[in-house]
Amino acid sequence: MKSLAPRKVYGEVLRDLGRVNPRIVALDADLSGSTKTALFGREFPDRFFNMGIAEQNMIGTAAGLAAVGKIPFASTFAIFATGRPWEQIRQSVAYSSVNVKIVATHGGVTVGADGGSHQAVEDLALMRALPNMTVIAPADGIETRRVIEALADYQGPAYVRLTRNAWPVIYDEDYEFVIGRASTLRDGRDLTFIACGLMVHHALEAAEELEGRGVSARVVNMSTIKPLDETAVLEAAEETGAIVTAEEHLITGGLGSAVAEVLAEQRPTPMWRVGVRDKFGISGEPNDLLEHFGLLPRHLVAAAHEVLARK
Repeated sequence: MKSLAPRKVYGEVLRDLGRVNPRIVALDADLSGSTKTALFGREFPDRFFNMGIAEQNMIGTAAGLAAVGKIPFASTFAIFATGRPWEQIRQSVAYSSVNVKIVATHGGVTVGADGGSHQAVEDLALMRALPNMTVIAPADGIETRRVIEALADYQGPAYVRLTRNAWPVIYDEDYEFVIGRASTLRDGRDLTFIACGLMVHHALEAAEELEGRGVSARVVNMSTIKPLDETAVLEAAEETGAIVTAEEHLITGGLGSAVAEVLAEQRPTPMWRVGVRDKFGISGEPNDLLEHFGLLPRHLVAAAHEVLARK
């Protein structure tokens, strides 16, 4: 199965967009080699700004560039993109509703050996809490390309969370991404997996395993976490009667919370949230960490049986 690293795809598509849209500028906090914005910087040095290890300044500068008509893409690791400059994101970007795109790489525990200090497991919650902020976690490299292309034309603040490593490709090249619209990758009648990021691939594997056990599982890629596709959530609840969410993030504040809020208010449904449970990350190899935090397909299968027992 073909694999792509979303951060590499981001660097390539940002460079490609820069060739056709002179309003696009890129900012980075001294990590452009890792975030891959260096690809843009090498081709457009007069539109690339290495802000150094000064994330607050990066966000403030991006807001200023947006205010004069530029389309700034600001990037660094997810932990630094959302934690250090949170006040500047709130005040200068979200509160002012300016056209800044924050594209963070190295999200989640699969950052690996860098450990808990560098593993953002709360970034989606921090960004989702902000009014005016669009929050997206693409499922693979193909969707990453479509997300960045869409955001170049979208007016308003946005946060995109990408992972460090290469993961299997799910979509074909002709895939069409729409902000705020979920994508059903597999139909099913007994329960629904609603996932984002790399967990979409794990949900597909879990659904395959469940099929062998006589359980029909729907798989929905909810890459846009805000605004959430409530229609897709409610249809899944109505048609399958059980929901399992899956995210490489804390179960509080992210995708699982967003789905639970919709169900609690509009259609109470048996549900289980797969994700990191009130813990910081630790150092280790990516697959070992997915095992440690219960984020592998077999954990989704176990969650499916748990929620099916409560239907």
